[in-house]
Amino acid sequence: MKLRIKGDSLRLRVSRSEVAKFLAGDCLEETIHFTPEAAASFTYALQQKTSSCRPTVQYSDNKVTILIPTEEANAWGTTDQVGIAEDISLGALGSLGLLIEKDFACLDRSEEDNEDTFPDPNAGTTC
Repeated sequence: MKLRIKGDSLRLRVSRSEVAKFLAGDCLEETIHFTPEAAASFTYALQQKTSSCRPTVQYSDNKVTILIPTEEANAWGTTDQVGIAEDISLGALGSLGLLIEKDFACLDRSEEDNEDTFPDPNAGTTC
C-alpha cells in the first residue's frame, strides 16, 4: 500500500494482493520509522467498517486510519471501479480530500516494479 500526502489530501494506492486481503476483512497497515526511537514513527491503515455509510478518517497517536463502508469496499474491490473518493469536512479548516485507488501497472516501469499491480487499462494504446 502506497500513501501520498499533498496538502489536505490523502491518496492510497492498493495492490492486487492487498485488495484481496482487504476484501477478506483484514486491516491493511504500514508503518514508517523516522529514527531508531520507537515513538518516531507514523502508521497508516485501511479498514472496513460495517456501521459507516461514508468513508471516514480517524487520527490518534501517530496513526491515521481510513475507514471504508463494507458495501462500498466490496463494490470497489470486486468490479473494475478504479477508486473511492470522498471530501471530508474539517469544519473551519476546509476539507480533506481522500482517494483510495487500485495500483495500476506503470507503462514505463519494469515488470518487477509492476509485480502485484492491476493491469493498466491504457496498456497498448498510443497517445
